[in-house]
Amino acid sequence: MTRLRIFASGRVQGVWYRRSAQAKARKLGVTGWARNLIDGRVEMLCEGEEKNTQEFLTWAKKGPFFAKVKNVKVQEERHRGEFEDFYIRESGF
Repeated sequence: MTRLRIFASGRVQGVWYRRSAQAKARKLGVTGWARNLIDGRVEMLCEGEEKNTQEFLTWAKKGPFFAKVKNVKVQEERHRGEFEDFYIRESGF
């Protein structure tokens, strides 16, 4: 099991990025959350089997149709198993 903190930048707010991330995560059985940041990025924290979190990361680098992802930064963290679903959190403003 792995845990990734993902920061996506570019045109990722106002283009259904978080909602699409939620749908993709649920399809893959990945748990965690996504939120908008004040600097225009989207932050996501995801946990799951390594192959599924890697597939989620691959998706995050492209995003939904209207997104224009320019950069993705990833931090690996210790898996905690603290989530039951993938949530959309309030913005980190």
